[in-house]
Amino acid sequence: MADHLIAIGALVLVFTVATFTSVHMGVLALVAAFAVGSAVAGQSADDVFGGFPGDLFVVLVGVTFLFAIAKNNGTIEWLVHAATRAVGGRIALIPWVMFLITAALTAVGAVVPAAVGVIAPIGMSFCTRYKISPLLMGLLVINGASAGGFSPASVFGSITNGVVERNDLPGSPALLFAMSFLFNAALSVVAYFLIGRRSTDLGPAPATEPTEPLPHEGGGSTTATIAPAKPAVALRLDRSRTLTLLGLLGMVAGALFLDLNVGLMALTVVVVLTLVDPEAAKGAVDRCAWSTVLLVCGVVTFVGVMERMGTIDWLGESVAKIDSPLAGALLICLIGALVSAFASTTGILGALIPLAVPFLMDGQVSAVGLIIALAVSSSVVDSSPLSTSGALVAANAPEEMRPQVFGALMKWGLSMALIAPLATWALFVVPGQG
Repeated sequence: MADHLIAIGALVLVFTVATFTSVHMGVLALVAAFAVGSAVAGQSADDVFGGFPGDLFVVLVGVTFLFAIAKNNGTIEWLVHAATRAVGGRIALIPWVMFLITAALTAVGAVVPAAVGVIAPIGMSFCTRYKISPLLMGLLVINGASAGGFSPASVFGSITNGVVERNDLPGSPALLFAMSFLFNAALSVVAYFLIGRRSTDLGPAPATEPTEPLPHEGGGSTTATIAPAKPAVALRLDRSRTLTLLGLLGMVAGALFLDLNVGLMALTVVVVLTLVDPEAAKGAVDRCAWSTVLLVCGVVTFVGVMERMGTIDWLGESVAKIDSPLAGALLICLIGALVSAFASTTGILGALIPLAVPFLMDGQVSAVGLIIALAVSSSVVDSSPLSTSGALVAANAPEEMRPQVFGALMKWGLSMALIAPLATWALFVVPGQG
């Protein structure tokens, strides 16, 4: 027990020191992983590095590298204009288009980080051009991924429904999907009015097409339209842009149908584009979000040390011993949300549902309700920039706004780690109490 408390204390210390000093949080987390892993858990350096998220590293670097090239060769500009034409120039609809596209991708089987990795950079391309809040855009992309993430055909849905079936618990895949979608849609509406109306000016036309700002009242974020784009040679699909679009479509298809790693696919496209158009690749590697990569990988490495120590399992087992099923259900949702904000949502779903079995077998708590509450509360915290989805959004935010977006996502994600469990517990667990 003492070892687990030391590990938890070290994690809290990392966040505290990084918050009040200029020490990089990722470096602190790596040092903490080394100190706790070697001095407390008796792990070797190889063991500590064994928890380094190489797959996450490749995804973050690959995706940001690819979209840096896509920006250089004009593909992003072409996509921006195509999307604005598709919504009739109403820029207030663009974040919702990104929400629905991402939800559709995950609902038909795309891994959540893969869908976010493809859509977030495209969505973020609108932010500078049309002065849309990067935080709002990022949250709607992440919420869209979570909204579709629990369909029966999705990865999260398959994992959750499989764990329920293996433990002979009652389940409702359709209800799980519907409630997850509705919760994330409602959360996005809240974000739109809290963030969009206050900090998003959707009125002015793009800087490349000078016009007078469109009139608006009370923020005007729901009525503004984009001035018609003027034809430009730069928006024609040349060979480089066509190959970039084909590469993006290939990434989507690979994630949906072949379960291929998005990061490796992105790097493959990068190599092809660099060979075809070397000029477009100049400077692109420097625009990879290296600071964000170091931060996220450092924290995840330390969480890996905690997992190998058994600290995560110890927390879950401690909750399972609580006499009150209703209180235990709330704590399980809280643990799921808090841990998922720093680690794998997929792993949390597979680990915590079995820990809830003792509560569910006596019928005092609705199995379906608790499973929905745990699934939703463990997934909406993906907006944390220390999770894969949040990290991708932060890494692809406009460079000059990246620190602010990172900080805002941290506040939002950690607030969701408290609010979402309470809300889902009250909505889905309490009404079904036996």
